[in-house]
Amino acid sequence: MSATRFTYLGPEGTFTEAALRTLPEAATRELVPMVSVPAALDAVRNGEAAAALVPIENSVEGGVTATLDELASGRPLMIYREVVLPIAFALLVRPGTKLSEVKTVTGHPVAQPQVRKWLRANLPDALWESAASNADGARLVQEGRFDAAFAGEFAAATYGLEALVTEIHDAENAETRFVLVGRPARPAAPTGADKTSVVLWLGDDHPGALLELLQEFAVRGVNLMLIQSRPTGAGIGNYCFAVDAEGHIADRRVGEALMGLKRICPNVRFLGSYPRAGVAVEDVRPLRTGTSDDDFMAASDWLARAQDGRA
Repeated sequence: MSATRFTYLGPEGTFTEAALRTLPEAATRELVPMVSVPAALDAVRNGEAAAALVPIENSVEGGVTATLDELASGRPLMIYREVVLPIAFALLVRPGTKLSEVKTVTGHPVAQPQVRKWLRANLPDALWESAASNADGARLVQEGRFDAAFAGEFAAATYGLEALVTEIHDAENAETRFVLVGRPARPAAPTGADKTSVVLWLGDDHPGALLELLQEFAVRGVNLMLIQSRPTGAGIGNYCFAVDAEGHIADRRVGEALMGLKRICPNVRFLGSYPRAGVAVEDVRPLRTGTSDDDFMAASDWLARAQDGRA
């Protein structure tokens, strides 16, 4: 395995590259752009890279399905870090292009919902066609295949373009979450401000099936931060669920919730426990009474005494 190489969704100039460069360890690694999320993750699976940074969630569009599906299928991988990056787009054009001359635009499919209102107000007749990434859209503009691309302003210099309009976003405070993914190993120790990600498969479709999964978290006081259904490919109505929960697998409430899920689900894929981006321990919500590690240990001790006739 190349321990000195990180891959990311490329080409150069993507928001993913910008997010990766915020990680201190990126300064000592070779950063290799890949053409797609599957390609970036397969490089890790095949030992060509130590880790890959890929987008997984957007505050406007929701989950990034390519990443969720890749993590749910294929050889297992684990999430070790997350990065949350504020997102604002620039309209990149070849030098000298006027707004009135823009007839075709491009960008990543996740970008379109974030600029749809701006497009309708400023370029109502422009034809949109999706690109593999926002930076790839900039490259296509450079080659003359489109008039403009929505990308990060920082990508303009890389592709010899200029930012005709900046700070484009339909939703204020839009953010994208990225995850650093590597091969499975022991999770880092809990920090007190952690997140655990899993994928769950229903055993069979019956009334209350999803509720049964959620109750495993609820009765133990584990707060869910994301739940998204994804088709399994086994036919209409067959879904798995990507779940992000507050806490670490080493926390008793989280560990016991995962054990409960394993009893009722045909498959549970653990995607990792890792620090929450930008969240300090003091910012974490207080635990509900009866759900701390001490509470679980006290209950376990009581049960042992009862079984031994000492309750």
